[in-house]
Amino acid sequence: MNAPLMPAAIIVDLDGTMVDTLGDFEVAVNRMLADLELPPVARAFIGRTVGKGSEHLIRRVLAEQLQRPEAAIDNGLYERAWQAYQVHYRAVNGTRSDVYPGVHEGLQAFRAAGLPLACLTNKPLAFALGLLQAKGLDGYFAHVFGGDSFARKKPDPLPLLKACEALGVAPSRTLMVGDSENDARAARAAGCPVALVSYGYNHGQPVHAVDADAWVDRLDELRLQ
Repeated sequence: MNAPLMPAAIIVDLDGTMVDTLGDFEVAVNRMLADLELPPVARAFIGRTVGKGSEHLIRRVLAEQLQRPEAAIDNGLYERAWQAYQVHYRAVNGTRSDVYPGVHEGLQAFRAAGLPLACLTNKPLAFALGLLQAKGLDGYFAHVFGGDSFARKKPDPLPLLKACEALGVAPSRTLMVGDSENDARAARAAGCPVALVSYGYNHGQPVHAVDADAWVDRLDELRLQ
């Protein structure tokens, strides 16, 4: 059984932690590929690839569909893909996604405990804000940071350190809640405790094999004292 955690603030990831956005990604990516006259990519591949930012997702998808290394992707093709992806993701954002069970209840419990909350995702900030609003989650968070909010993304610790600074709480007292090794590595490097949900997108790997302080099947199962 997971030991109780005693944070003074909480940082929560978005995709795969609060919202199942795989449907949004699938539609936007495959519309992008159609614009480039490339075949669609499998949903399972997208599920293994999301989590490191849109730029990484697009490069991995292009490499997969063209059967060549990421380093060999033409910059012009990548730029066309990026522009198309932004148009399609903006159009679909939140329409093919669902809030996971227990998320609203968990966030309400965190707020009731007096814990300040920040959302920290590798998704571009504009898309993150739109998704949170579409799913009625925006009101829970004092701060929202995206993959383009800082010079580096998770698993680099910089975004967590900046989020802790904004919350006014030391990293050692700030719990990171995520769904993947990305979140755990960033938390460990920043000096934050970390809890992982069991249902998200951990690059196709078992999440219980990741170094973390707790694992939960629902956000409202997180034990705080």
